[in-house]
Amino acid sequence: MLSFVARRLVATLLVLLVASYVVYVLTAISGDPLEELRQSRDQNAQFLIADLTQKLQLDVPPTLRYFTWLPGAAGCLIGQCDLGISVARGELPVTEVIATAMGSTLQLITVATVLSILFGVAIGMTTALRQYSGYDYTVTFATFVFYSLPVFWVAVILKQYGGIAFNQFLGDPVIPWWFIVIFALVVGFVFMAIVGGSLSTRIKTFVFTGIAGGVFLAILTVTNWFEQPSIGLVGVIVFAIGNALIVASLTTGLKERTALIAFGLAAVVGPVALYYPLQYLFFFGNAWWTILIAAAALVAIGVIVGLLFGGDRKAHMARNVGLAAGLGIIPLVFDQMFQRWATYESIIPLSSGVISTIGASTPAIDRTDDYWLQMLDSLTHLILPTLTLMLISLAAYTRYSRASLLEVMNQDYVRTARAKGLSERVVVMRHAFRNAMIPIATIIAFDFGGLIGGAVITESVFAWKGMGAVFSDALDGTDVNLMMGFFLVTGVLAVLFNIIADLLYSALDPRIRVS
Repeated sequence: MLSFVARRLVATLLVLLVASYVVYVLTAISGDPLEELRQSRDQNAQFLIADLTQKLQLDVPPTLRYFTWLPGAAGCLIGQCDLGISVARGELPVTEVIATAMGSTLQLITVATVLSILFGVAIGMTTALRQYSGYDYTVTFATFVFYSLPVFWVAVILKQYGGIAFNQFLGDPVIPWWFIVIFALVVGFVFMAIVGGSLSTRIKTFVFTGIAGGVFLAILTVTNWFEQPSIGLVGVIVFAIGNALIVASLTTGLKERTALIAFGLAAVVGPVALYYPLQYLFFFGNAWWTILIAAAALVAIGVIVGLLFGGDRKAHMARNVGLAAGLGIIPLVFDQMFQRWATYESIIPLSSGVISTIGASTPAIDRTDDYWLQMLDSLTHLILPTLTLMLISLAAYTRYSRASLLEVMNQDYVRTARAKGLSERVVVMRHAFRNAMIPIATIIAFDFGGLIGGAVITESVFAWKGMGAVFSDALDGTDVNLMMGFFLVTGVLAVLFNIIADLLYSALDPRIRVS
């Protein structure tokens, strides 16, 4: 394995060396970075032109100038990057511009990519298991529609109706009774389509989930939740139980009473025992590391409960129950953010609304010392651009995962597993799922590496100053140094994620690891 990684790294360096030379020369000969200054009537224009010509070494031919840039880029290997200055960004160091843009882009694409993978793979798997059903046809039609939509159109529509219109609703959050009825019918229909089964099962699912959805929305309306959102201890426990049921259904199944008791205890004991102590930790700690401490404590409680109820499968139960308990950190984090909701509304500009449509943060919030308030501000700015990227990527992941799982489910070893009497859950999750993820691992690696380069259109619509904006500015201003900084980051990450994809193959398929 180490020799494989070493060979790939050497090949990567050679590829980056050749590609960087080509990009540098093509960018340098594509225009004049000092064109605006040459057309300026400013008395200091000639002085500025001479100064920038010396700093950027524009008197050296591009084919040779590359080798004056290369030593500074090579210094990045030892932590001493010198990529020059950026004319398009006011002569700021390129390393500083790239570092700022990388932070914004990572904040955006990480959330969008992770959510797209989770929901896309889950939806794709369920459609594969319900092949040629009404649910399968509906999802297939919807994914093709979303996949064919232009990104700029989706971004503008979400900005108008997901941002501006929803902010107007939050100004007077009144939900009429007929909307609650329609919402209940839609929820019931969706869950009925997903669960499937016999006619009686579908009717029971439709009635139960429809009533639950309608009652839930009615409670939110009556309690004025949209005016002052909160979760509280009860909400944390409810979300934790939901997480536990999802993990249990995918790992041990819902028919083992002992396992259900273990998952239920971990979901209830952890939040009840830690909720109020964690309030003090989150308030006085006021930093990201408090989330790690809280998650570790929840996982520890889950592992202990899993060991106590694991019986002959202590390690298996401890791992699964610990995972379910650790996911309980999600509602705890949202609970802390919602506790600052009133403060957030009093700080943000009244014209922008709660759901932001421009930028990555609110300057007034950035100057505060409240970590949770800053996280809430980042969340409200992330919602719309994340949804834009997620809707397009979600369609692709759904189609890929469906096709991959269908191919695997027709293999001989899957039929053998069924012939041995294994349950369908075990056949799908332990035998088919891992192999079905091998092609998806390639797509995930390349997509994530590509998205690091920024989503130019999405960033432009939402005024998000990330790597996409860097690329656009470098092209518009023929800024060679800025373009090479962009290329260096995106190129290195692209080849590294390619290597990660190969390593994922060996983790998912032991046959590849052995060979």
